[in-house]
Amino acid sequence: MTARNILKGMVNSVKQAPISSIVILEIAPGVEVGSSVTSDSVTALKLKRGQDAYAIIKASCVLVGVD
Repeated sequence: MTARNILKGMVNSVKQAPISSIVILEIAPGVEVGSSVTSDSVTALKLKRGQDAYAIIKASCVLVGVD
């Protein structure tokens, strides 16, 4: 597996739709990351608010911007 960034967090919300869902993890107080996953995966993983989970990040680059 080439995903090297793994952040432990807690499921803060799951916004489920018929095909895809948005899962928000709180990885530190006030720090959240979100992921779009299939709704089938949400069901298979039994994701729910308050559950421990991991954000596993695979990216070829990271962009940083300021205003």
